Order: sequence, then structure tokens, then C-alpha cells
Amino acid sequence: MTAGELYSLCLSALKESVGEDYRFDCDCLFESIVGLDRVKRITKGDLTVSDTVCEKLINAVKSRANGEPLQYILGKWSFMGYEFFVGKGVLIPRPETEALVLRADEIIKANKLSTVFDLCAGTGAVGLSLAKLNPDCTVYLFEKYDEAFSYLQKNIEIFSLENVKAVKCDITDLATFDVSLLPLADMIVSNPPYIKASEIPSLQREVLKEPFTALSAGEDGLVFYRAISEKWLPLMSKNGVFLFECGDGQSSDVISCFDGKVKSFEVYYDFNNIDRVVEIHV
Repeated sequence: MTAGELYSLCLSALKESVGEDYRFDCDCLFESIVGLDRVKRITKGDLTVSDTVCEKLINAVKSRANGEPLQYILGKWSFMGYEFFVGKGVLIPRPETEALVLRADEIIKANKLSTVFDLCAGTGAVGLSLAKLNPDCTVYLFEKYDEAFSYLQKNIEIFSLENVKAVKCDITDLATFDVSLLPLADMIVSNPPYIKASEIPSLQREVLKEPFTALSAGEDGLVFYRAISEKWLPLMSKNGVFLFECGDGQSSDVISCFDGKVKSFEVYYDFNNIDRVVEIHV
């Protein structure tokens, strides 16, 4: 089969099942597996593709058509211009989370912060990006689940950074970890689970392929914000800063978890005009 024929076959299959992003998905899978980007695919459309590669691509397309996230099939995904390993068992980095990183980076640089904690680190997309951008700042990445922690470790290895430390820890239960081993944090960043349990069944089928534990945060979606307020506030240095990602319309509820405990707060909106980032000053 030629590259052009193979591409047309896969494009048709995805058009029937994926929706408006079918062409983007097909391009990504084709380039990853066949090794031809858009320009080469067009200029070398008559190139014969081996049966082994054809089978591999067709199987990948079938997985995507059945709702497997594109990112899991590719095994890598871009965030902040860096590539992160992703796969089953870990939350996929999303572009809206870049707003959290960009604001955190501004504060770190402006105040020359030296210690940052990334809670619910997952792939490490947030914490590793900050460590990459701020080599004089030490970033501690906390993750509980084995599968997610394995991706975190892989990404740390690929980034080859000396200013990061991975910590296997349940952030809602500090009895599982000796916090006396930690320095005080100048900043705590977190993109924790924040979806209400009642909203989980209505999520897109691709999102439902991601780990439930990385999505659900109890009946009101605030389980992790409350836990951080109660357990991690004492681990902040004087004038420390919390930065959280939250869901649409959730910022005021997140702030309420810190009522009477902090000096001030700010809310930042993402490119969809959603209240995406909450900044809290201790």
C-alpha cells in the first residue's frame, strides 16, 4: 500500500468516529508511525509502506476510533514546548494548564524563590516545566499513584535536571511521609483533581479513559483544596504563595477553603475566559 492510500484509509476511518479533530489526529498518528510529516506525505505519496508499518498504524487508528486518547497512543505529548511521556494511569497535560505555569514562573523570577512544591504532580508537566525555566529553584514533585509516579520518573530522567526531587506521597495524608525531611516551600503549585463526582459520567469518552483518581474530587470537587489548606499551609515559608488550577466557576469555592488563613488572593482567566488559576498569598 502506498503512503497516500494508507493515509486516505485512516482518514476515512477517523472521520466516522472521532469528530472534527479527525484530520489532526490522523496527521499525528501518521507522522509518528509512518515517519512522514504533512509535506513529505504529500510529496512522497507514492512511497510503498511496509505491511508491518501499515498494520501498526491501522491498529492505532482502531484504538483512537474506539476512544483511546490520542496522547496515550502516541506515548508523548507537548506542554510548554517540552515533550512529556504519557500513558494509561496518568493525566494528560492540557494547554489551559500552561496558564498556571506561566503565572508561577513570573512569581518565581520576580521574587527569586528557591523552593517550590508541585502537589499531585502526575507526569511532572507543571513542576518540571518550572524547574526547567528556573534552574536556581529546587522543585519537589509529589505523586501518590504507582503508574503516574513511573511516568514522573521517566520524565525527570529525560529532562536530566539536577534541581528536582520526586516524592511518593499521598498529599491528603501526611502520616504517610516524614514532612520533617522537607524544607519550607516558598510556593506550592497544584493541578489537583477537581471534578465533582456527579459530573464524571458526563465527561467525554476520551477523558473517561484517564485515571478516575486524577479527575474526581468528591461530591463538591474540593477535597484536595481543603486537604492542602489544612495540611500544607504549615509547610509554607513566610509570605509564601499557593497557585492552583481549578474548574470553570470554581475559583470562589477554592478561595473559601482558605478563609481566614491567608492575606490575599487573585484569580486569572485562561484563553477561554474561564477562571482557571487561583493565586493565594499566605
